[in-house]
Amino acid sequence: MNQPLKETPRVHLLHVMFTDPKAPAFLAWQGVLNLLIFTSCISMAFETVESVATNYHGVLFAVECSALAFFTLDYLGNLFFAENRVRYIFSFWGLVDLISILPSYLMILNLTALQGAKVFRILRVVRVLRVLKMARTTLQQITSQSKSANPIVSNLRIYLIALFSVMMISSTLMYYVEGGFYTGDALTAGQKAFDAQLAADPASKDLPEADRKFVPVDPIGGNPIPTDKQFFTSIPAAMWWCIVTLTTTGYGDMYPVSFGGRVIAGGTMLLGLVLFGILMNIVGKTLMVLLFGESVDESRNEPPTRETVVKTMLETKLISGARYDALMGMSSEQFRDFLENGTAVR
Repeated sequence: MNQPLKETPRVHLLHVMFTDPKAPAFLAWQGVLNLLIFTSCISMAFETVESVATNYHGVLFAVECSALAFFTLDYLGNLFFAENRVRYIFSFWGLVDLISILPSYLMILNLTALQGAKVFRILRVVRVLRVLKMARTTLQQITSQSKSANPIVSNLRIYLIALFSVMMISSTLMYYVEGGFYTGDALTAGQKAFDAQLAADPASKDLPEADRKFVPVDPIGGNPIPTDKQFFTSIPAAMWWCIVTLTTTGYGDMYPVSFGGRVIAGGTMLLGLVLFGILMNIVGKTLMVLLFGESVDESRNEPPTRETVVKTMLETKLISGARYDALMGMSSEQFRDFLENGTAVR
C-alpha cells in the first residue's frame, strides 16, 4: 500500500520577506526600504534650509511619516521573525533600527520638554543612522547574488553607498555641531543675553553698534565665530564642504572654527583617503577589463578542477594525448596519488 506523500509545509510570505535574502519578496522589500532611506535622508537635509522648510513643510512632514511607517514595520518584522529576539534587540543592527525611528516619534509628538534642548538636537542627528540601514540592505542583496554577477558593478554599488553614507553623516554632524552655534534660535538667545549684560554695564552705552552685536564663541576652543565664518547654515551647505574635503580639493571657502567641527573635519579627511583607495581599486579593475580584456570572474580564485589541471599539462606538452585520456579516466584516488607521487595506482 502506497504511503501518502507528506505535504511540504508552506512558508508564510512575510516570513520569507524578512528572512530569505534570495527571495524576490525580500529583495523587493529591501528595495523599497533603500528608496525610503535615501528619500528621508534628503528630506532631512532640506529641513535645515529655512526657505524650503517654510514653503514645503507639509511635503517634508508627509515624507517623514511615510518613511517612519515603513521603518517601523521593518523593525517589528525583523523582531518578530528573529530566531533570538532578545539578541536582535541588543545587536548592532537591532539598535540602529530602533534608534533610527525613536527620534522621529519624539519629533512628531513635539514634546515641549525637548524643544530647544541639546538632547533634541542630538536626537535629530541620530536620525541619520538610517543611512547605515541602506548599507546593510545593499550588502545583503550583494551577498545573496549568484557568483556570476559582475563584481565591478557590485563594488561600485558598495562604493556609492559608502560615499553617500559618509557625506550624509559627516555633513549632518558638522551642521549640528559647528552650525549649532549660529542657528536662528542660538543667535536670538545669545543676543538677548548679551543685551542684558550690556544693560547692566553703564560704560557699554558708548560702544559702537558693531560691538553691541552678539558673536558666538566656541566654549572648548575659545574661538569666536563672527558672521563671515558662519559657513554651515544648512546640511546641503555642509555637503558642499564635505565633497570638497573628501576629494582633497580644499578650496578653503568653508572651514570649521570650533573644536568639535575640526574633529569632524579630521575624521572626514581620513575617510576621504579610504574612499579614494576603494575608488582607485574599482577604476583599476575596470581599466584592466576594458583595455586588456582581463576576466572579472572571481571564481578563478577557487581550486582548479582535474580537467583544468590535465588540460594545462597537455597544452604545455608535459603529457601526451594518450596520457591525457588515461589521467581523465582515473578515479579520484588514483589521480590524487598521481599528483602526489607522479605515479598511478594499478
